[in-house]
Amino acid sequence: MSEGQRICFVTPEAVPFVKTGGLADVAGALPRALHEAGCDVAVVVPAYRAIDRQKFGFRPIGAGSVPLGPARVDVQFFAGRFPDSTVPVYLVGSGPFFDRPGLYGEAGADYQDNLERFTVFGRGVLALLRHLAWSPHVLHCQDWQSALLPVWLRVEPRDPVVADTATLLTIHNLAYQGLFPSDRLPAAGLGWDLFTLHGIEFYGKINLLKGGIIFADLLSTVSEQYAREIQTPEFGSGLEGVLQERAADLIGILNGVDYATWDPAIDPHIPARYTPQDLSGKQTCKAHLQRSQGLAVDARSPLLGIISRLADQKGLDLVAATLDAILGLGAQFILLGTGDPRYHSLFQTMRDSHPHTVAITLGFDEGLAHSIEAGADIFLMPSRYEPSGLNQLYSLRYGTVPVVRKTGGLADTVVDATPDAIARGSANGFVFEPYTPDAFLEAVRRALRAFRDPRVWRQLQQVGMRQDFSWARSAARYVEAYRRAIRGRKSGVGRLRT
Repeated sequence: MSEGQRICFVTPEAVPFVKTGGLADVAGALPRALHEAGCDVAVVVPAYRAIDRQKFGFRPIGAGSVPLGPARVDVQFFAGRFPDSTVPVYLVGSGPFFDRPGLYGEAGADYQDNLERFTVFGRGVLALLRHLAWSPHVLHCQDWQSALLPVWLRVEPRDPVVADTATLLTIHNLAYQGLFPSDRLPAAGLGWDLFTLHGIEFYGKINLLKGGIIFADLLSTVSEQYAREIQTPEFGSGLEGVLQERAADLIGILNGVDYATWDPAIDPHIPARYTPQDLSGKQTCKAHLQRSQGLAVDARSPLLGIISRLADQKGLDLVAATLDAILGLGAQFILLGTGDPRYHSLFQTMRDSHPHTVAITLGFDEGLAHSIEAGADIFLMPSRYEPSGLNQLYSLRYGTVPVVRKTGGLADTVVDATPDAIARGSANGFVFEPYTPDAFLEAVRRALRAFRDPRVWRQLQQVGMRQDFSWARSAARYVEAYRRAIRGRKSGVGRLRT
C-alpha cells in the first residue's frame, strides 16, 4: 500500500490555525506534503478559542458525546481546510475544556485538568471518525496530547470504524510527557492493571507519553540522531529503558522545510531577493536589518543572529557566557525570542551596554524572523539538545551559515567546516560537541575566520542554499513508516509487557 493510504493526523496544534512551537509547523506542512505524495489525509485539532473559525471557514458538521470516566461530555465537530489546499481539517470542540485563553495553560502554568482535556480530545477524535464513517489506515498521533489513542486502541474493544487502524506515535520533544497524579487514571477510562512499571506508571504518576510508546504500532521522532539520543540516560528523560525495548520499532525522520514560505528567492518579508547564483541581495538585507535594528551599518562586521525560545535547552547560557568575548572579536549580535525572564533581563542589559552592536527583541515577530534569517551572516544554535531543529534549515537556505552543537537534528544536517569537508564541498556550517562556553566560542571564532575569507564563505553559503530539506523528501519516508505501522498492527507489536 502506498498511494491512497488514509491517514488521520492527530495533533494538538497546527499552523496557520494555532501555534505554540515547532510541532505546529510540522502539522501545518507535513499533511499537505503527504497529500501531494498520494495519501488521503485529514488533520484533527482541538477547537481552541484561539482558532478563528470564521476567518478559516470552519463550519459545524455535527455533535456527540464521549466518556470521561463514568460521565459523558458533549463534543462538537467542525470542518474546514488548509488555506490554498484541499486537505481537510477538523476541530473537536468542548466549551468547558477548550474555550480558554491558552492551549495548555496560562501565565506559565499548565491547566490542572490537561489529562481530562486531552482525554476528551482523543475520545472526540474517535467519535469524529464514527460521525464521518471514515476508517483511516493509520492514526498518526503527535506527542503526549494524543498518546492515549494507541493505548485505547490496544486495550479496549475497537469501534468498527477503527477495527483495522494502525497507530504511529511521533515524539517531537521527549521532555514533555504528560505527567499527572495517579488518582486521575479513571478519567482516562483505563484500569489499574495498566498502572504498573510495565504500563503507564512513572515514579508514582501517570505518564501518557509512556503509554503511547508502549502501545503504538510504530514510533518515530524528528531526526535520526535524536532517535539514538533518547535511548540514553542523558537525553531519555527517564524513558530510555522503555525506548530501548522498542528500539526496533523506533525510527527517525527529519522534519522538513516549507520552501514556499522560507526561500530568499521569493520571500515577501525581506527587502531584496537572492539566490545561490546571485547573493548580492543578501547584502541589501543585511544593511536593512542593521539599520532597522539600530546597529551600525557595516558590511564588514559579521552579524550573528538567534531566533529562539529563551531557555537553557537552547544553549542561551553558553551565549550569555561568551557574548562579551564574541563582541570583542568585532561581531554584531541580534536576538529575537521570549522565555525565561532571567534571559530577558540579561540580554536587555547587554543591549543597553552595547547599543550599536547588540539588538534585542523580546517576543515574536514573523517579519523580523525572516529578516534575521536573510540579513544575518551567522546563525547560532548551541542547543543542549535539539530533536530536529528548523532554524538551522532555514538558515542554510538563506545563506546564513549556522554554528551548532552536535546534537539531534543539528548533527544530522550541519557538516562541520573542517579543511577536508571544505575541500570535498560538503561543509555548510560549524559544529562543536562539548557543552562548554570554550567549545562554543572556538566554533564561533572558526566561523569568523571563515567569514573573512570571501572564497570559503561563499562556498559554505552556496552548499547550504542548494541542499534539499523539503517536506516532500520527509513525506516519502512517512509513507514507508505508515506501511510499517500497518504491518506492525497485523503482527501485534507494542503489546503490554508482563
